[in-house]
Amino acid sequence: MARLSKAIKDPKKTLYQMILIRSFEEKVEQLFQQGKIHGTMHLCIGQEATAVGVCSLLDNQDKIISTHRGHGHCIAKGTKVDRMMAELLGKETGYCKGKGGSMHIADLDKGNLGANGIVAGGLPIAVGAALTSHMKNLGYVVCCFFGDGATNEGAFHEALNLASIWNLPVIFFCENNKYAMSGSTDDMINIQKIADRSKSYGIPGITIDGNNINEVADAIDTAIKHAKNNKGPTLIEAETYRWRGHSRSDARKYRDREEEKEWRDNRDPIALFIEQLKENNILTDGELEDIKKRVIEEIEEAVKFAEDSVEPSINSLKEDIYA
Repeated sequence: MARLSKAIKDPKKTLYQMILIRSFEEKVEQLFQQGKIHGTMHLCIGQEATAVGVCSLLDNQDKIISTHRGHGHCIAKGTKVDRMMAELLGKETGYCKGKGGSMHIADLDKGNLGANGIVAGGLPIAVGAALTSHMKNLGYVVCCFFGDGATNEGAFHEALNLASIWNLPVIFFCENNKYAMSGSTDDMINIQKIADRSKSYGIPGITIDGNNINEVADAIDTAIKHAKNNKGPTLIEAETYRWRGHSRSDARKYRDREEEKEWRDNRDPIALFIEQLKENNILTDGELEDIKKRVIEEIEEAVKFAEDSVEPSINSLKEDIYA
C-alpha cells in the first residue's frame, strides 16, 4: 500500500486544490486561445504537487514568492480564483486591478508577496522578507519558488549566500521541470543535482520527486521546522515536468514526444495521488466525482465573475505606479 505523508492533514482538500489548479490552467489556456487573455501565458500543468505540497503546510502568516509560472502557487496559498481570473482578463476586480496580468499576481492578506516575471527575480525579495521576520522576531517562514534556470543566475547565489550567513528562515524551492525555454538542463548545468549547490553555502539540500506530493510534504515539513527553530535556510530541488511549452508561443521542438507521453501517462501527480488515496481507503469514486464537479462549478463562477467585471478606467492609468 502506498505511503501517505503524515504532514498532509486534509488529503481530500489537498486533492481538491490540485484539481482546481489543473482546471484553472486548462480554462485560462482555452481563454487565451480565444483571444480573451492578452500577453503571454506560462502554464504549470503537470506540476500541481509542488505548489500544493508546499503551500498546504505553510501558515497564513508564512510568505511565498512566486514565478512567471505561478498560478498554482497563488491558488495553493489561498488566493481566490475569481479575482485571479479577473486579473488575467484585465479587469478592475483583479488582484492588481487588471494591470499586472498573469505574471504579477499578489495577495498580501494570504502571505503571497507576488509572482515575478524576471528569472531569479524573487530570490532577493525572499531573503529580504526573511530578514524582516528574523530582525523583528515575527516568526514567519518565507518559501521562494523558482525554476532550474534561475539557479544559473547571480541572484540565486547571492541570495543563498546571504541567507546562509544571516541564518534566515527561508526555504529555497526549485521546481526543476527539466527544461528552460529552449533546451534541457543537461546542457546548462554541469552537475547531477541542483540541490548539491547547497553545499557551497553550508545549508541542507535535498532532491525529491516533485510529482509525489508525499515527498514534497515531508521535505517542506522538515524545512519549515528547521527554519522556525532558528537553524536557517534549506534548498529543496523538486524534479517535475511541465506538460506544455515554456509559454504559449513555445512549439517544444527541443523535446521528445515519447518523453512527454511518459510523464503524462505514468507520472501525473494528480493521478498518482488519487491512486494512493483510494489504496488507503480515503477516497471513493463518488467523492472524486463530487470534487471534480465542485471544481468545475468554481471555475465557471470565476469566469463569469471575470467576464462580468468592468475594465479599468483610462483615468486610472497612472494610479498605483508609485508607493
